[in-house]
Amino acid sequence: MKLFITGISTDVGKTIASSIIVEALEADYWKPIQAGELENSDSHKIKKYISNGKTIIHDNSYKLNTPASPHLAAELDGITIDFNKIKEPKTKNHLVIEGAGGLFVPLNDTECIIDVIQNDYKVIVVARHYLGSINHTLLTIEALQNRKINIAGIIFSGDENIATESIILKKTGLQTIGRIEEEPYFDQNVIREYADLFREKLLEL
Repeated sequence: MKLFITGISTDVGKTIASSIIVEALEADYWKPIQAGELENSDSHKIKKYISNGKTIIHDNSYKLNTPASPHLAAELDGITIDFNKIKEPKTKNHLVIEGAGGLFVPLNDTECIIDVIQNDYKVIVVARHYLGSINHTLLTIEALQNRKINIAGIIFSGDENIATESIILKKTGLQTIGRIEEEPYFDQNVIREYADLFREKLLEL
């Protein structure tokens, strides 16, 4: 199984969600493009959060120095992202692929993050509640549906908002994979607890 983790915006909890899913499935992890924080990248965070001995964390296709949209970060590094060089790693294990920002974050003049999603991927959308998040969530889901991309479900991140969540689920017909509460901190123990909660639903995908 290949699960692509996208968010409705940046900083909505994709990496925490990815850590939980990786731990639950003892899956491999791949972040195709890392922009900024190269010394404390999302791959580093995954390694810190998980505790199983099976996961392999695969190298990024592109490591960019500036925390910015990949097209700009690449330009500042004096390169252009070549979409053909974004090669999915070979593995016989489950694979969790984490996007960068939202679906239409540009990689170059022609491709965006959504173009990385392959036909055999199932997408999990991470949504966090803020003013405008219903719109961002529905737009994200409609964009995936328009391309006939398989959506596995939604993970809600942060404090519960019943009114927001119920309208999103009614309008989309999607299932909730789980909820990540507003925890005071995340460490291996907290990630493992969530992995235990999410595992059954993930294995049904």
